[in-house]
Amino acid sequence: MDTLENMRTFVRVTETGSFTKAASLASVSTAHVSRAITELESRLHTRLLQRTTRRVSLTGAGERYLQRCEQILAEVDVAETEAAGAGTQPSGKLRVHATAGFGQHQLARLIARYSRRFPDVLIELVLAPRMPDIVNEGIDVSVVMTRDLVDSALVSQRIGSIQTILCASPQYLAKRGVPVQLADLGEHTCLQLVLPYMSPGQWQFEDVSEPISLHTRAASLTVNDAEALVETIREGLGIGPLPISVALSGLRDGSLVRVLPAHRLQECYIYALYASRRYLDAKIKTFVEFAREQIPLALADENREIFALTESSLNEALL
Repeated sequence: MDTLENMRTFVRVTETGSFTKAASLASVSTAHVSRAITELESRLHTRLLQRTTRRVSLTGAGERYLQRCEQILAEVDVAETEAAGAGTQPSGKLRVHATAGFGQHQLARLIARYSRRFPDVLIELVLAPRMPDIVNEGIDVSVVMTRDLVDSALVSQRIGSIQTILCASPQYLAKRGVPVQLADLGEHTCLQLVLPYMSPGQWQFEDVSEPISLHTRAASLTVNDAEALVETIREGLGIGPLPISVALSGLRDGSLVRVLPAHRLQECYIYALYASRRYLDAKIKTFVEFAREQIPLALADENREIFALTESSLNEALL
């Protein structure tokens, strides 16, 4: 028995005053309407309607039940309208996960622009180094950086790629010298950034001819967060790999210097992960589309600025 549908039939009967008219409105038989009312009365163990050959009228219990039915059906209609609208109109809470460095330097600005375009979406940004269990932890979108995605039931959308460069402090280089080729790194303290896309003790370079894998000697410091590593590099502890977004402010103010600018570390891909492609909520769809549109533009701007800063530093060194 479909109780909600039987309630709708009951309301139609009271509005039209006739089983036949209610049946015509719903495009069903009069017997179907009669059966729906009988099922309701049997379930409630009470008579809702008085039936005569000429008219249908409400009993006392029927009057009270009608008021409740109208309230319930109105709420159901609102709920269905809101749920159906979720596929077309972005609204409600959107929980987004990202690592701390990328979240602070890229997603925070992206979210500010997205919120101006879609003000009805309330965003909760969750910063954590590990990949969350999206379904069980209630995450709508996880933005991750990796070289290779593991097989899973999650939907993935590639939204960009990020470069990692080697940096050191001016004080460290003044004391230990400036490496001019990759082999020179064997004489330096190489700090390690341990992330899912970086192998500990091994730096992968993407050179023009072919990729180069460089094994570094045992590091004096290993860190799993780029924001923490940048501070130790500033303090002169050694040379370390930093995503461009994290390194940029230090390169601007001169507290960091790019090392071996002719070489770049293996790039990392940025993916947006979410639970399902079917009946995708509009806030998830628009956020992922916005990220795919905006993040590559922001990263391209950073790459151009890094290139300009590197060229400026080389020109100053030649003077």
